[in-house]
Amino acid sequence: MVELETQQGVEKLFFELASESRLSILRKLDRENLKLTDISRGLDITPTETFRQLQRLTDIMLVAKLPEGSYGITPVGKLVVRLACPLELVFKEREYFLTHDVWRLPSRFIETLGALSGATLQVEIIDAINRGLAVVTEAEEYFWGMGESLGFTDSAAVITKQASRGIKFRFLGSIHGARPSQSPPIAVSRGFEVKNLNDIPAIVLLNENMAAFSLRSVNGKLDYTGFFGEDPVFHDWVKDLFLYYWEKGNRL
Repeated sequence: MVELETQQGVEKLFFELASESRLSILRKLDRENLKLTDISRGLDITPTETFRQLQRLTDIMLVAKLPEGSYGITPVGKLVVRLACPLELVFKEREYFLTHDVWRLPSRFIETLGALSGATLQVEIIDAINRGLAVVTEAEEYFWGMGESLGFTDSAAVITKQASRGIKFRFLGSIHGARPSQSPPIAVSRGFEVKNLNDIPAIVLLNENMAAFSLRSVNGKLDYTGFFGEDPVFHDWVKDLFLYYWEKGNRL
């Protein structure tokens, strides 16, 4: 068995981060440089224990002692904090990811799933539908949507009202082999941009401030439960995902 002292791979990193206090120190230093006493008081651990944990983080180059005596996170430490975010999210919301299929998404979006950390997971379907409808009703500039149906049956009246206010709409959906003449009851001539895409991996709802993202369940159904929020990082991630699929769609 390889001794810990000789480990050079990621197992050493995981071992060193397998401590709540070391992770907490790393997160604190990611926000600002701190002296040992400030870290000790902030985490309610003894100065001796704080020094020991700082030394371990220093040894693996995640933390460095600065000339003025405080401690700061290194560029490597910042990378570790950022790259740990997707793992933390997946573990925190593991029940959702056990029952929903993330593997339909392109790898670059899976690798940046940590962006969902700033959103709220809504698992009650009725509440999720209501929050999704709020993305439409609270739009002031634009509303973009991606889903299985091009009809928007349940929210057609709301969308028509919003369109009369000058809100710009884009919708990407699947008509499942239907002829273009059978597609949406909402007229494209009213300023809507509509595209067809046969393989829709998720529901995406987006306005200038809010976003919603719902994966298909593992049995292939879209069940509306998912992530909602106004966090800018989450919003940009959802926007990039929509635009990725929008470019693949066929205009009707």
